[in-house]
Order: sequence, then C-alpha cells, then structure tokens
Amino acid sequence: GLSNDVGGSLLAPNSVGQLRAMRAAYKESGLSPSQIDFVECHATGTPTGDPIEIQSLKTLWGERGWTAGQCALGSVKSNVGHLLTAAGSAGLMKVLLAFEKGLIPPNANFRTPNPAAGLEGSPFRIPVETRPWARRDAKTPRRAALSAFGFGGINAHLLVEEAPERRPA
Repeated sequence: GLSNDVGGSLLAPNSVGQLRAMRAAYKESGLSPSQIDFVECHATGTPTGDPIEIQSLKTLWGERGWTAGQCALGSVKSNVGHLLTAAGSAGLMKVLLAFEKGLIPPNANFRTPNPAAGLEGSPFRIPVETRPWARRDAKTPRRAALSAFGFGGINAHLLVEEAPERRPA
C-alpha cells in the first residue's frame, strides 16, 4: 500500500497518511491485521515518530479481535541505523531472514518503551531476545508487515508471507 500525506510536513509523521498506506495493503491482500505475527516498523527512535506509528498500528488493528502482545514489533534501525532510502530494503531483508530461520529477532539495545507509545494492553510487544517463530497451524504461513515512511509524507506498507516449504521431488 502506498500513500502520501498530501500537505503534511516534510519531516513530521502523519497517522492519516500512514493508515491510508496500511489499509491499502490489507485491502489488496485480503488479509486482516490480526493475521500478522511481526511488524517491521519504520521506527526511527524519535520521541514523536514512534508513538505516532504505534498509534497508527493500534488504530488499524482496532479494539477487538486480537490478543494482547500477539504481534512482535521490530526495527532493523536498532542494528544498522537509519539507511535513509535503503531503510525499507534493509527491513525487508530482516523479515525474509526471520522467515528463513523461523525466528522472531530481538531489538538491539532496547530497554523500555516510550511511555507515549502506549503498548500496554495492545496487540503489540517488543522482543528483546530471539524467540522461535512458530506457525499458527500446519496450514498457515508466517506473515509479516513492513512499513517505510519517508520524507515529505511518502508512506509504504508491505505485507509479506513466507513461501510454502519445498518438498523433495
């Protein structure tokens, strides 16, 4: 899903534009947010941007239909910093490696969430150690979402599903 904040600030995040991109991705895929196990956030670590991104995710997921902490949140920026125009690509590589390894990766150097993010009682948790990424059941693939929000209010949200296991011929 792609969107633009249309008239937003060059550097300030905008939940309306973020949600427009997120909703477009889910509409195109036919999935619902509660079917996602991991969100690779844009998460720049700024006091304003991260709470707005979390609020956008909370609005997208709504008030029902999920279990507290069911979806892990990550950001490759905690490992490699902000790569500007390559940030989304680095996040996608992280998601694909997590699929391949079957692991939910931790967030480097994370200690406590920004209180303004309001993660308590939400569908989200921030992993601080590597954990196995169990499939929901034998037929459901692992699924992740990836956000890349850029300068001038350009927003992208991508849903990714792991490939089926190859069976020897």
